[in-house]
Amino acid sequence: MSNHYFLLADAILMQFSIHKSILILERTPSILENLTDGLPDEWIYSNEGENTWSPFDVIGHLIHGEKTDWIPRMRIILNDQGDKKFEVFDRFAQFKASEGKSMQDLLSEFRQLRMQNLEVLKTLGLNDSILNRTGIHPALGRVTLRQLIATWVTHDLSHLSQITRVMAKQYKQEIGPWTEYFNIFKTS
Repeated sequence: MSNHYFLLADAILMQFSIHKSILILERTPSILENLTDGLPDEWIYSNEGENTWSPFDVIGHLIHGEKTDWIPRMRIILNDQGDKKFEVFDRFAQFKASEGKSMQDLLSEFRQLRMQNLEVLKTLGLNDSILNRTGIHPALGRVTLRQLIATWVTHDLSHLSQITRVMAKQYKQEIGPWTEYFNIFKTS
């Protein structure tokens, strides 16, 4: 087995790579567009119940992250001045920010912001020394740039999973006894 992978239980975990991270980050807009663009409202505005998010809400949340989380926090870490403290991230800002917008509006805005942010990321010439620089998260304390970028990737993948879970649950009653075969119905 290559030394780039770690076996944990029955899962293979890879080491961080900026190149591998960008491969995921640059695909997210297309995945979201292919999954949601042009679908009826029942698919994009339905959620899992009270205090849960629809695919529309999740994409609004991703937009807010592009504006206020990843690159702004990266700049704080890379800045040689200041106290390195991150601003608190408002996990619910999308509800107000997305008012009056269509799904197409959100998808377009997300694609544009993500492409701009990836251009910034690609031009930094990140190496181990830079990736090990730190900032201060308001709840988690000291975090590295490497951890921030890995979290960005994980955040995307987590929300892609959330969207597909919410959408799959729209047919939970329709598939009858097959629900027992799908783990997606056993998670929230």
